[in-house]
Amino acid sequence: MPLSADTWAAIRLTAELAGLSTLLLLLLGTPLAWWLARTRSAWKPLWASLVAMPLVLPPTVLGFYLLLLMGPHGPVGQFTEWLGIGRLPFTFGGLVVASVLYSMPFVVQPLQQAFEAIPERLLEAAATLRASPWDRFFTVALPLARPGFVTASVLGFAHTVGEFGVVLMIGGNIPGQTRVLSVALYDRVEAAEFAEAHRLAAGMVVFALVVLVTLYLVNRPARDEAPPAR
Repeated sequence: MPLSADTWAAIRLTAELAGLSTLLLLLLGTPLAWWLARTRSAWKPLWASLVAMPLVLPPTVLGFYLLLLMGPHGPVGQFTEWLGIGRLPFTFGGLVVASVLYSMPFVVQPLQQAFEAIPERLLEAAATLRASPWDRFFTVALPLARPGFVTASVLGFAHTVGEFGVVLMIGGNIPGQTRVLSVALYDRVEAAEFAEAHRLAAGMVVFALVVLVTLYLVNRPARDEAPPAR
């Protein structure tokens, strides 16, 4: 039995949300991860903890405070109203904001680890060749951190696809606008449409397996080359 039009709309919306959120996460998370990897500031533990907080914070707590901030009486809500773009809750824009915040550690932490693994001597050697900080970042750090970028992109995209609590609180369940795959699956179970729910759940299981296999292949250490025969 083919998937319904409503399910295809949820799939399309989820892909758009995950793609846009991952792009924004890379743009915002890369400089933050670089700073966390290089700084010796006493504030580093606090900033690192704030970035990692979604790992331990219930998504409903984050969703609740985002609703307060982006609501009509919150500072973000009043600012968006002043800009003329309206309120973000129960819109696709609100979903993007919530997804970026909730998936931040899944992008920043792999990037930070990749940057921290870069030998300091390589950056110092580039500096002795009169490479500016920007040159060292783009010509040395970014190429060496490429596996970290792959991991961050895959994890950020996959985590956004699997979000439920925070997107339900911020976006609600509006068909074609905020109903993503995880919410659509919840709907099918509530409506006792178990055949459709099974297809959605099975598809997400396969997606999760593909993600994990991809990460394993990307992060698998290269085998040592056999010594040449004498």
